[in-house]
Amino acid sequence: MQENRSRRVRSCQSTVHARLEDTLQRHLSTPWRQPLHAPTVAAFERLQKMNPRPGARLVLDSGCGTGESTRLIARAHPDCLVIGVDKSLARLARLGAASFPHCERNAVWLRAELATFWRLAARAGWRLQRHYLLYPNPWPKPGQLQRRWHAHPVFPDLLGLGGRLELRTNWSVYADEFAVAAGLALKVPVRSVSMEENAITTPFERKYRASGHPLYSVVFSCEAGDV
Repeated sequence: MQENRSRRVRSCQSTVHARLEDTLQRHLSTPWRQPLHAPTVAAFERLQKMNPRPGARLVLDSGCGTGESTRLIARAHPDCLVIGVDKSLARLARLGAASFPHCERNAVWLRAELATFWRLAARAGWRLQRHYLLYPNPWPKPGQLQRRWHAHPVFPDLLGLGGRLELRTNWSVYADEFAVAAGLALKVPVRSVSMEENAITTPFERKYRASGHPLYSVVFSCEAGDV
């Protein structure tokens, strides 16, 4: 059905942005001091008080959308607490939950704004086992560079959470830029690759595959020297 097909990312940018390295170095050298998102602070405090699995290893599904990927990740890592975070109540509502945080076995979902959530998690000393960034908004216009996570002021906090980070995207430029930024920040070689089918998926990923999109991933450890 044509109406269900997804359009490919359209951009006049076809290679890594010329300002990426300068932008990243500025973020690495200057702490981000923007005020925190108050509703996310309150949500994070509720999550901390809930403490559903004390001492469990942490896995984060950032931008989890409808939460389907979080459930699959939780099944794949039953010894971990898997936290799905998304800012959209409409997407999270498809879980059938009335309020958040919402728990199911070793999974918990939270409605929160990611840039503030990552900063709070870093301040709280979180160390992740794994971190998934599955199909973030590509912000494909060249002037939108700093809206992409790898050029955003929060990127150092994102990497500082540690763990094995996996990004997936249907735009090769986003994957290449993410790999370049991670490699520069961690001082290790990181590369993007074409992605094979995977058991942990999302509605976006199924739609992209059904529409014939090539998919890309970047996978590395946030511990420098261990890629």
